Amino acid sequence: MKLQCMALGSLSLLLLVGCLSALKTSGINLRTFAGCAVREFTFLAKKPGCRRLRVTTDACWGRCRTWEKPVLEPPYIEAYHRVCTYNETKTVTVKLPRCAPNVDPFYSYPEAISCNCDVCSTATTECETA
Repeated sequence: MKLQCMALGSLSLLLLVGCLSALKTSGINLRTFAGCAVREFTFLAKKPGCRRLRVTTDACWGRCRTWEKPVLEPPYIEAYHRVCTYNETKTVTVKLPRCAPNVDPFYSYPEAISCNCDVCSTATTECETA
């Protein structure tokens, strides 16, 4: 019986190590990821009087844990809402192509250095409420 338990324990350990190494090599599953991370993002930088420029940068991306529960007294709901937002940024400036003579060609945007799940701040994030 001890030999069977040892064999099953060894087999379980080998399976666990195999699964962990598969997770490392496959990266993060974006469909099931819960949390907030820096991720590459591409957008069109545009300003009236200039041509658009495709920019690839780092931005915050993710899903944060959130919950609501009813309570018997006003406001009748207790809520914990967090969004994936910038923790630390640096400002990056690019020059837009072919701007009109009277248009400033420089376009600045935040680039994520680190991100976290936090209360939504309109200073750094578009906060949408239902």
